[in-house]
Amino acid sequence: MSDVTRRKHGRPVHHWRRDVIELAALFTAVAAADAVANLVGHGPDGPELLLVSAVLLVATAGFHTWWARRHTHAPPGPGGTDTGPRPSATEDRGAPAPAGDTAAGARTGTAAAPAAPEETALWRMRTTVRDEPGSLAVLCTALAHERVDILSLQTHPLGDGTVDEFLLRAPAALPAADLTRAVARAGGSGTWIERADTHDLVDAPTRVLGLATRTALDAAELPLALRQLLGRCTIRSLPARPAPEGRGSAGGGLDDMVPVEGAWEGTVLRLRAPEGGVITIERPHLPFTPTEFARARALVELDARLGPRVPRGRDVLTLAEGSDITVSRADGADLDAAKAMHERCSPHTLRMRYHGPVGDADRYLNHLLSPRFGRTLAARTASGRIVGLGHLLWDGDETEIALLVEDAWQRRGIGGELLARLVAMATEAGCDSVYAVTQSSNTGMVAAMRGLALPLDFQIEEGTLVITARLDATAVRSSLPYDRRP
Repeated sequence: MSDVTRRKHGRPVHHWRRDVIELAALFTAVAAADAVANLVGHGPDGPELLLVSAVLLVATAGFHTWWARRHTHAPPGPGGTDTGPRPSATEDRGAPAPAGDTAAGARTGTAAAPAAPEETALWRMRTTVRDEPGSLAVLCTALAHERVDILSLQTHPLGDGTVDEFLLRAPAALPAADLTRAVARAGGSGTWIERADTHDLVDAPTRVLGLATRTALDAAELPLALRQLLGRCTIRSLPARPAPEGRGSAGGGLDDMVPVEGAWEGTVLRLRAPEGGVITIERPHLPFTPTEFARARALVELDARLGPRVPRGRDVLTLAEGSDITVSRADGADLDAAKAMHERCSPHTLRMRYHGPVGDADRYLNHLLSPRFGRTLAARTASGRIVGLGHLLWDGDETEIALLVEDAWQRRGIGGELLARLVAMATEAGCDSVYAVTQSSNTGMVAAMRGLALPLDFQIEEGTLVITARLDATAVRSSLPYDRRP
C-alpha cells in the first residue's frame, strides 16, 4: 500500500491535504531555482546566491522526508517505533487483510496459531422425559452447556412419558457421572449410558434394513439380528413342548402360553418362533420399549413368512491324499444323511461327541440342524455322503462349537477345516469367544483347537474339558486348497 492511499471499507481514500502541500513545495522549489538561475547568470552576487539555493534545497528535502515519516500509515518494522497517530478502531474493524499480511503477521507474532482439536468420546444414552412441550428442548440445552454434540436421536413414546435415545459426542474429559447428573437436572429420569463406537453412527432405519436383509438370506441370522437390534441381551430359543396327555392337539404346550402377537413384560420379550416354540429375549439392565417390541416382532414375522432357507454355496477341498470333499451349509433337509453318518460312526466316536448314551445321538440332530439354534457345516464326498459335521450353536450370550467326523475320514484335516470355518463365521457374527466341550482323551479335538493359533483357556468341569478360544478380528483361513462353487 502506498503512502498516499489507504483502504477504508474496501475503497482507496486519497489524502488531498498532503498532496497540495507536496505540490506547493515542488512549485516553490522550481520558482526558487529559476530565480537563482537568473540572478547567478545576470547579477554580481552569483556564488553567494548559489550557496543559499543549495541550503534551501537541502532544507526542503529534509522537511519533505520528515513530513512523509510523520504521516505514514505503514506498520512499524521489526524493532521500530511508530510515533504517528494510530488508525481508529472503526477503520481497522472488519477491514480485509492485504495479500501477504498472513506471513507478516506470523513474523511479528500477531497471528494466532490454530487451536488443537479437542479429544471426544462417543456415548449411547437413554433417558425418560415428561411428555410435555419444551421438555426435550431443556434437555438439549443442558447437553449443550456441557459442550455435548447430539449426533442422532430416537424417541420411544410411552403412556406417561417418552424415552429418548441419544448418540452423543462429548469431550473425552467429561465423566459419564457428570453427564447423567446434567441430564437429571434437566428433567431426565431412569438414565442409562454406555460407550459407543463408530458402528453406532449408522442411523436406525439403515441398520434395521440391513438386519432384515441378512435375515432374509439366512434363517440362522435371526438370533444375531435380534441381538444387534436390541443391544446387549440374552436370546434363547425354546422348542415347542408336546401338549399334556389327554388334551390332544387342543394346546397346552409352551408356545400356547404366549399370544400369537407376542408378549412384552418390562425386561423380557416373548415371541412365537416360526417353527414352533418360543423365542425369549431378556435384557435385565434396561427395560424394552413398545417400539423395540414392535421391531423385534416384525423381524420374527419376516423370518416366518420366508420359511426355511440356508445359503447353498459350497467349497470343494482337496485333501492331502488327493480326495475331494465339499463343505457347505446343512439344515433339517440333511437329517437322513446325518443319521446315516451316525450309523457308520463307532460307539466310541459318538460318546466322545455327545457325552451320553449312544442311542440318544439321533435325538440331538433335529436341534443341531435347525438354523434357529446356530449354523451347521457338512463335509460331503463326491457322491454326496456326509462324512463330517461342524456346529456353531448360539448358547445365550455364549457360542459353542462342536465337531463330529466319521471314523474312516479322521486324521485327514477335515475336522480342522470345519473348525477353522466355524470360528471365522463366529468372528463375522461378532462373537467374542467360542468354547468346545470334550474329554481330555479327545486328542484330535484338542489338536484342532490348538491349530487355530488363538488364545485358549482350558478348564475341567465335572470331568469334562472345556476349551475356550478368544477371537479377534483376523479371520481364520483355510489350510487346504479349494475352489468355490455357487
